[in-house]
Amino acid sequence: MAKVLDVSEAKEIPGKFGNSRKVAEATIADETAAIILSLWDNQIGSIVKDDVVDIKNGYVSLVRGHMRINVGKYGQLTKSDKALDSTSTELNMSDKEYEQERRSFGGGGGSRGGSRGGYGGGGQRGGYGDRGGDRERGGADRPSYMNKGRRRF
Repeated sequence: MAKVLDVSEAKEIPGKFGNSRKVAEATIADETAAIILSLWDNQIGSIVKDDVVDIKNGYVSLVRGHMRINVGKYGQLTKSDKALDSTSTELNMSDKEYEQERRSFGGGGGSRGGSRGGYGGGGQRGGYGDRGGDRERGGADRPSYMNKGRRRF
């Protein structure tokens, strides 16, 4: 449960597949800290300043190294009837910049054996086509057929 301190204007963001989406940012806070909540498409306009909201099944993501709370398709954002009297803005979790893992695509360190290119994975340990991660997690004693289904995409 958090109180809405501020809501920004919506802006258009180009999507991955040519479609565009709208996003707005709301600063929310509870008695411990504040953070920015990303509002996407139909969520925009559903909350205004001074509303108290309940977020269920939300998740935190990094946007250019800064934390954002999101309510995806499995989450729920609802207005609450309860009052939240005290909020703290001394600590804003979105102000601090966190180191973000770089993603690289195609070939590279994620390929099997390192000599065959084209298996992708981008060099992440335990990624697609990289069985080395299973050995590090104690999978060296297992037959290879038991490692199927453990790939992360």
